[in-house]
Parts: sequence; structure tokens; C-alpha cells
Amino acid sequence: MKIKYKLLAMLMLAFASSCELDQVNPNAAAGEQVLTTREGIIALSIGLRQFYSTTGLSSIILAPSTSSREMKGFATFTTVLELEAGGTALPTANAGILNYWSAMQREMTMCENVIDNAPQISSLEPALLSGIMGQAYLFKAMALAELAMAFPQANITTSTSAPVDFLDRAQVFAEALRLLDLGVAAVKENPPNASFRSNVSGADFDLVNTLYAMEARISLMAGNYQKALDNANLVDLGRTSSFTYTTQSPNPLYTLFNVTKSYVPRDNFGLPAALYYTDDQRYRFYFNGGKTTVGGETTVGLTGFATSPTTAVPVYLNDEIKLIKAEATLRLNGPLPDALVQINAVRTQTSGDLNGVNAGLPPYGGAITTEALLLEVYKQRCAELYLSGLKWEDTRRFNRPAPPADLSERNRIFYPYPDQERLNNPNTPADPGI
Repeated sequence: MKIKYKLLAMLMLAFASSCELDQVNPNAAAGEQVLTTREGIIALSIGLRQFYSTTGLSSIILAPSTSSREMKGFATFTTVLELEAGGTALPTANAGILNYWSAMQREMTMCENVIDNAPQISSLEPALLSGIMGQAYLFKAMALAELAMAFPQANITTSTSAPVDFLDRAQVFAEALRLLDLGVAAVKENPPNASFRSNVSGADFDLVNTLYAMEARISLMAGNYQKALDNANLVDLGRTSSFTYTTQSPNPLYTLFNVTKSYVPRDNFGLPAALYYTDDQRYRFYFNGGKTTVGGETTVGLTGFATSPTTAVPVYLNDEIKLIKAEATLRLNGPLPDALVQINAVRTQTSGDLNGVNAGLPPYGGAITTEALLLEVYKQRCAELYLSGLKWEDTRRFNRPAPPADLSERNRIFYPYPDQERLNNPNTPADPGI
């Protein structure tokens, strides 16, 4: 991608929500100098995580959660109506897709600046540098995975000087996993110290466990089920990792549903009746029970991780890790009882979940076959990981009904590439049909 603001992050505009791709940096030289200082790299490291947790997460939630029918766009703005319609009615000029694409490109740029420059700064002690590098590898990998979930091909680097090449999504996932491997190696060699936690990550973001969790998540998407299982087993389920917010840098879920109010959650997690449980306690966690009819559909008010501008959002849920273990076991043709143990650990939890998400369901009582248990994993993921941006990819992996024949669980298979990318980069691939 030919980005005109490669050093935007150096000016700490990473904290802003603008997604204009043509903004020119008037102080590029000063930005370059920031990359050579301890203070500048620390500030950029904070900024790249903050940008992902606000602008990035907003884009990740908005477009894919609309396409996966978890929420309904109802405002009369063109962007909203196009995302809600999906299919061939979703044009390359849609602003929601542009924002998604550009946010991940900006995240990658910030991470690349850290990866390229931090090792050259001698004042960064090894245990601080390892955390800074591990976090940069992590967030570039997460941005790459997001691109691979939304587009059939994507770039794996950014550039200010020449058009970049596109790789198919399997290669993009592979690059994300390579970066995560580098991040894990860095923190193993020099475990991040108190200086990293106090100056960069804060107390609520757990870098090491997040690296393992993302290795597990992205390995599952890439079809590397043994690696998914191995890394899931390394995640400490006695800990959590969260994005935190302030009133100046608010929770994007709260902003989407309580400030801009162009989208509303569909009732019952947006699932067909056959796929949800009416006595699921997670309904009361995520929704406030206030139902209304919008465009002929029942919608509800959102609570959960959108309760206030300062409510923290988990980077991953511990129950996601259990469901990764179950799914990976099933796809490896492993012991069905092992998968069932993990499924029931999620289903039957009535209290005590560190993120507050408890299903409170009875033990699974259906058929004990690989096919039936995989469907149960999908059901549990749809409720447990509501509005995490993961369901759209799940619909592909679980071979759920697809457009144009069936719009019940998704209205697009992949997104078209934004017009601005095609104008800037002649290597941009042809758009997917739907």
C-alpha cells in the first residue's frame, strides 16, 4: 500500500479516529528522529496498542459483525445501508471497508517502524526491548490476520516508495504466525521486565499469554490444528489480558452503540433459532433485555463489554481458548471425550469466569460425533465471542450457509478492495464476486 503518512504514528496521531489515507505528514524529519530515541519508541509502542484497541477494534467490530448478521445497520447513511445489504450491493467505495483496510495498514506501519528501529537503540535494556519487540510482532500479526479474514488476498508489508505485492490469505496467515513465533522467541529469551509493564503495556495487558492465545487463534484459522492445540495449552487460564480505556480514549463498543447509534444488536446473537439456547445466561450478560423492532427484525440493547466509555474489552476470552482446544481436537480426529470436556467447561460454567461471561447451561446432551460436536463448538463460539469480529471467519471454517442463496448467517464471503487502494496500487487483485 502506498501510504503518504508512514510516520503518522511518530506524531502520536495514532490516538485519533480519522481514517483519511491521503494525510501528509508535515514533520517527517522530526518523526524519523523519534524512531532513534528510547522515549520515541516507547511512545510509539504505547500508540500502536492504543490505536488497535480504539480505531482498529472499531473497524474490526463494525463491518464484519454486520456482515455476519450479529448486528443490524439501520441508519439511512449509505455506508450503513450498503454493509447491511451486503452481497453485490456492497460497492468498492464503501467507507466501512475503507476504514477497516486503512486501519490495519496503519497498524502494520507502526509495528514495522518499531521492529525496524527499536533494536538499534542501545538505551533499551534487553528485558524492555524484548517486550517492545514482542508486542510489535503481536500486533502486526493481528492486523495481518484481520486482513486475511476479510479479503482473499492482502499485502504483508507496507511501503512509502513502491506498490506492494499481494499474497493469498493462506500466506498472510503464515506470515502472521511467523511473526508470532518471533514474538514468543523474544519474550522467552528475555522475559519482559517491570519497566516494560510500567512504561509500555500497563498491568491489564498480558503480552506473553496474548502471544500464545493469538498463536492458537490464528493457527486454527490457518488450518494448523496441532499448533493451535499446543499454543492453547500454553495459555494461563488463571490470567486475563484486556484493552483499557479512558473518557478521552473511550471503549469503541460503547461509542458504536451508545453514541453513533447507526447499528443495533440483533436478538439472540443474530443466530437462527436452531443455533441458540433460550436459557443461555450469556444473553443476560451481553444484552439488557430491552427489545425493539427495527426493519421488521427484533433487536436488543447492548451491555457486556459496552457498558460504559471506560469498560475494558478482553483481547481474548479464556473460554475461547477452551473452545479452540475442543475444535482443534475434533479436527485432528482426536478423542471425542477430550473435546467434550472442553465444551462442557464452557457450557456449564455458572460463575467465576474471569471476564464475567458464564453460559450456565446443562452439560451437552446431543450426539457424540465429530460433526455434532463441531456444530456445538460453533454455537458456543457465536454466543461466547459475540461482537469479537471472529464469527465471520467462523462461518467459513464451519461451512455455514452462504450468500447469495442464504443470508441468515453472513451476507458476504469476502470484501472487495477499497477504491483508494486500487488507485494507489496497481497490484491490487480483482475483487471477489461476493
